[in-house]
Formats: sequence, C-alpha cells, structure tokens
Amino acid sequence: MAKYVAAVDQGTTSTRCMLFDHDGGVVSVHQLEHEQIYPKAGWVEHDPMEIWARTQDVVKGALEKAGARPGDIAAVGVTNQRETTVVWNPKTGEPYYNAIVWQDTRTDKICNALAKDGGQDRFRPKVGLPLATYFSGPKVKWILENVDGVREAAERGEAVFGNIDTWVIWWLTGGPNGGAHVTDVSNASRTMLMNLKTLDWDQEILDIMGIPRNMVPKIRPSSDPDIYGTTPANGPFGEAIPVCGDLGDQQAALVGQTCYSPGEAKNTYGTGCFMLMNTGTEIVPSESGLLTTLGYKMGNEPAVYALEGSIAITGALVQWLRDNLNFFDESPQVEDYAKEVEDSGGIYFVPAFSGLFAPYWQSDARGVIVGMTRYINKYHISRAALEATAYQTREVLDAMNKDSGVQLKALKVDGGMVYNDTLMQFQSDILGVPVVRPKVAETTALGAAYAAGLAVGFWENLEDLRQNWLVDKTWEPDMDMGTRKELYQGWLKAVQRTMGWVEQD
Repeated sequence: MAKYVAAVDQGTTSTRCMLFDHDGGVVSVHQLEHEQIYPKAGWVEHDPMEIWARTQDVVKGALEKAGARPGDIAAVGVTNQRETTVVWNPKTGEPYYNAIVWQDTRTDKICNALAKDGGQDRFRPKVGLPLATYFSGPKVKWILENVDGVREAAERGEAVFGNIDTWVIWWLTGGPNGGAHVTDVSNASRTMLMNLKTLDWDQEILDIMGIPRNMVPKIRPSSDPDIYGTTPANGPFGEAIPVCGDLGDQQAALVGQTCYSPGEAKNTYGTGCFMLMNTGTEIVPSESGLLTTLGYKMGNEPAVYALEGSIAITGALVQWLRDNLNFFDESPQVEDYAKEVEDSGGIYFVPAFSGLFAPYWQSDARGVIVGMTRYINKYHISRAALEATAYQTREVLDAMNKDSGVQLKALKVDGGMVYNDTLMQFQSDILGVPVVRPKVAETTALGAAYAAGLAVGFWENLEDLRQNWLVDKTWEPDMDMGTRKELYQGWLKAVQRTMGWVEQD
C-alpha cells in the first residue's frame, strides 16, 4: 500500500522534490539550484532543459533518501513559479527560447501599447489582473514576435506554450511520447488569458494578443481524480504513478496552510513575497491594487477564488546582497549582520528592481536606498533589506483589509525567510498582529502533495488536512503604535522616490 505522496516544487531559484506521509510530515527532500540568466538589464531567463534535468535529479534524490520502493508513492503533485513562460516544440521537446521569468520586464512596451486602448485595467474585469510585465500572455506575444520561426511553427501546431507547471507535467507524463499538455485553474489565472467566470481561455484576449488557441494547454482542476497522466517506467520515478495535482506556488501555499475558509490568509516569503486571502466561491474585484485570482479547484467542487498581493523582490534582495555586493557567503548570514545594529540607522531600501508590484503596479519604478549618511554601514543596509520585506507586506495587508472588509487577526507565514527571527519579529511589530509559523513551513510543496493526494483518496477531504496543521512558533507585536506609525510613514515616503525613474515611450 502507498505510504507517501510526492511533490515537485519548481521554484524561481531551485527545484526540489519532497515526499510527505499521511500526517503531512516531511519524509525526504532533495533540492538543487539552477542558473539565473540576465541577458540585458530587466531581462531574466531560465534554461528550461536545465530545469527538467534538475527535476529528474531531485526526484531520484528524494526517492533514494526515503528508501522508497515501487508502490510506495500514491501520486505526484506539481507546484511552480507561476508566470514564467516557455514555448517549445511538442514533437521534439526542444524549447524555442529560454523561459522568460515572471520578474522579467521586457514586455513593458507591449503592455503600454495594449493599455492605449482601455488603460492598464483593460482586461481586469475578465481576468482580475492589470496589464503588467508580470504575467504570461505578453511574454508569449513577445516570443511570437521576436523569435524567428515561432509564429509559423505555432500556426503549424509545432509550438506550444505553458507556464513551468505545464512544462514539468508534460515531461513527467512522457514528453514527446504522449505527455499531457495541461495546466490548472490557478496557473491559468496568471496568464492574463483565462476568463475568471468561465475558467476557460478567453478567445477575444487570445486574438488581441495574437496567440493561436492551439498553443495553450487544456485547463484542468488543481486536484483531478481523472488524472493528467502517469509517469513512464523510464522516467525519474521508474514506474507508473498518477500525476494529478497542480497548483501555482502561492496557491499551493494557501492549500498547504489549510486556508479553506473565506477570510483566511497566508504570506509566503521566498524570492518574492505573496499574500493570498481566500474569498470563497465569490470573485472579489480589487479597488486597492490587488489581484483577483483563482485559489484552487478540487475535482468537481466549485472553484475557490482569492485576493493576492504580489511583491517582486524580498528574498531576492538578500541574494543580491550576497551575489552582487558580496556582503556575505550564505543568505542566512543576513540575520547575523542585521543583529549587529539596533535599527536601520534611518535608511530605507526599496527594492523596485522589476518596478513596483502590488499595490502600485508601476513598471517605471526602480530600486532606491534613501536616508544615507556616513554613519551607515553594511549592517544597517542588511537590516534595511529585511525590513523592506516587512514594510511591503504591510502595504499589501492594508490593501487586503480594505478590499475584503475583513481585519486579519493573525498572519500565517511560510517559506524560507520565516526562519529569520529578526524579520518575523519586525513583521509582527509593523503589522501589529501575531505572526504564526506552522510545523511544516514549506507549505508550497505540501499544498501540491495535498492536491494530488486528495485526487487519489490518500486523504479523504479538506478536514483531514486541517488536522495536520500545527503551530511551530508565534511572534507577538512588541512595538508601540507611535513608533510603528512613524516608521511606516517613512517607508511610504521612500517608495515615492522610486517612481517614474524609467522614461516611458
């Protein structure tokens, strides 16, 4: 009898495979980084073949570490960096171009041109998203218009598109030998091409973007009892296992954090930072710069929607201090540096490297450090980098409270940065609410495992999953209201300094 569910978690900087038992406990994990490619300022790419190679390696590594035998794995779920876009030849599996990463800003001119007729919110009533470089649709349009031969190949049915989930599932289920060309509702809702009401591709938007319908994957439930496909015997799993769970990384964390009731919210601290609030089966339009998105769809149950606040650069800022400025050798050392000083010395670091995401959506913004004096050293900059994550989260939470009419009582957190006590305490201080970390903080992979496990009956229902959620640590606010207000006002002032830096055509 199967003992585990496997999750492939393909993230912005690394890929990992995790095996979970019936209690939602981690049995094994294997993780590998992949190269970040920066061909020009504002351009960010990944090599899709490298990602597939890493996927195979981490699957084999996780199975080996667990000592898993044939029959031990009940199902496979996939979660992924969401808007990162791949176009490939379905006959050969060869990509026509590198994957264009969600942080990439090259589609700025395409978005501006599309906004000339109807403004930045031209498609928002249908898709819940503003026109922004963040989303997949304009990236596909860019590839069709700028990579030789791709449009002709697409017309012949020899070029297909997918976010990274689609790419990984296609390969996991056989690739050129019958691989499933599918995505789920949560990933499809990040393309700017799916209608939120119909849960199908919107033909009018496909036509406006110039994307042939035969390029796009079939949209399926996030947890699908009909399964997307099975892994081949010569694949990394070495046997036929159902692949039947698929969630964009942030929606996967919502599922992993068991936020199944309207008003429940989580914040994931990774390369970027993403807060999602469950709004139930109701589509809630945002008046405050948030995204209306799909949360998940479990089998034949109605789709569940969410409000999302997306922040482009959080953990990536720590990586930037490590890799570009050589402040330290390992990312966790940022906390040691931050603890060397009592505060950030009056500076603010606004990391608008890819423009500003929620709640501003200004692609003409660029990063700034303000308030500099000769007193400032690398310890202050390290602390300001951590504080930037907390301030950006506060902006998103304020918008979420306003849109939903629900005042959050506590914030559930997950992701790599939640083991940074300095950041989590400051987060609680600047929000004025408790911050709660669960026992399994890597809830993105857990959510993908839950989706797959539910599809095959490894778990019976959502209540089963709620029983697995346990608190590991809680941070309580310890800052007076006056200080909180003063610090936050300074941040809002600093954000204004980033805007309008890039001249628009």
